[in-house]
Amino acid sequence: MSARFLSSVAVLAICAGPAAAEYRLHVLHINDMHSRIEAINKFDSTCDAETEAKGECFGGIARLATKITDLRDSLTAAGENVIVLDAGDQFQGSLYYTTYKGAEVAEFMNAIGFDAMAVGNHEFDDGPEGLEGLIGKVNFPIVSGNLDLSRSALLKGKVADHTVIEVGGEKIGIVSALATDTVDTASPGPDVIFQDEIDALSADVATLEAEGVTKIIALTHVGYKKDQDIAAAVPGLDAVVGGHSHTYLSASDPDREGAYPTWVDTGNGSMVPVVQAYAYSKYLGHLELIFDDAGTLIHAGGDTILLDASVTPDPQIAARVREMGAPIEALKTKVVAAASADIDGSRNSCRAVECQMGNLVAEAMLDRVKDQGVTIAIQNGGGLRASIEAGEVTMGEVLTVLPFQNTLSTFQATGETIVKALENGVSQYDEAAGRFAQVAGLKYSFDPAAPVGARVSDVLVADGGAWVPIEPGRVYGVVTNNYVRMGGDGYRMFAADGMNAYDFGPDLADVTAEYMARLGAYAPFTDGRIMRK
Repeated sequence: MSARFLSSVAVLAICAGPAAAEYRLHVLHINDMHSRIEAINKFDSTCDAETEAKGECFGGIARLATKITDLRDSLTAAGENVIVLDAGDQFQGSLYYTTYKGAEVAEFMNAIGFDAMAVGNHEFDDGPEGLEGLIGKVNFPIVSGNLDLSRSALLKGKVADHTVIEVGGEKIGIVSALATDTVDTASPGPDVIFQDEIDALSADVATLEAEGVTKIIALTHVGYKKDQDIAAAVPGLDAVVGGHSHTYLSASDPDREGAYPTWVDTGNGSMVPVVQAYAYSKYLGHLELIFDDAGTLIHAGGDTILLDASVTPDPQIAARVREMGAPIEALKTKVVAAASADIDGSRNSCRAVECQMGNLVAEAMLDRVKDQGVTIAIQNGGGLRASIEAGEVTMGEVLTVLPFQNTLSTFQATGETIVKALENGVSQYDEAAGRFAQVAGLKYSFDPAAPVGARVSDVLVADGGAWVPIEPGRVYGVVTNNYVRMGGDGYRMFAADGMNAYDFGPDLADVTAEYMARLGAYAPFTDGRIMRK
């Protein structure tokens, strides 16, 4: 049943305190962990020992384990009802995933005691096989209701449309959906068919209601904006616990991206709370829901909890992290370059504007193949996963920025195809999509208020030391990563119209590290190559 909030007066009235027949549920939740098994620094990169000693690290699986266990134990001891949810994207983002391919995810999530997890797009980074491997190792359900897996020999019958968790004598229905553009952002393969998120969720809610379930939560991996659309459009939802957009919500922090919870008006006299808890294990979300004895939501509150140095990492989990990290420690700690200043590779920058990390990686790619007649480099902003601090740069830091094991791809494309690619890069600008194009050997302007497909202008290419307008019919040499070249992040024009492609160049992380090493202390920069109108 949906929450009934008819006025601000009603909100104040229901916050006064629950009656004896009311049911209170605490939802502890995370999203977009992205393999940050170790603690992170202020740049969301792996925290080093010196920074940890200063008490300036956040999150990490051991700290997360402590906070979830302490909260769950204290709430349960007080007679409260608690469930623990993950809104997806455990995979990809550090050397732990590169090395263990999800086995570490299953081990730690089982140890913490999660009750359910949504499928994230990055759970498909190693194809259906990667997700199947995770499902076979965890002891809780992994759900996604808008996936038609009937043609998938690997996944058929293994991902539930929905699940029901019983706690405190009540049934809590969990429905789920995964962003339909996962076909562009990961590798689900042709046998995983995506259905409309709202249609699928509506059907699953109706099924649960027909079974007598009155308390229903959507555990989604579609992004904050889409979560609000879902809350408004899907009848019968009591709350939406989301992920994918790495959105920081807070009940009190003025620097938040939105309120925790964010209330969405359904248009029929009810409102639904939407929550999310940033990413990388930096925060734990704690949503409190109160239902009346008819199963109607009458109150929602809570906040995101910062997992800073005040939270002591669980000693057993921390020991296991060190044990698993031993085989990769030599590679991770090897100093490969230096930076004269912090290199900004933040999500907010690299998916919206010209960013320092985008320039570094694009210039590194172009430098590597400049003797092959290649003059243009394009790097998707979503492929840049962290910033780098000033000072010595380790290979582990580079691999945290570029964790996908992408290889350099070179090909030829007409100016017309390149402009189409740039239009794709800004086509989902409002959603901070990973397709935003960071470039080298190229300049362009864009207007996010213009219609999709007509946002890009003033495209210039380097030619003989000068910048000249791109020619639609001219063929240019282009370098990117193999994921983008083969159509990832919506760059289907490269797969369809690119010519003479070679997708098996060196690893992009190695290329970037070697480029930085050759330049000495790398000085990050932006120079106006991408302009927003």
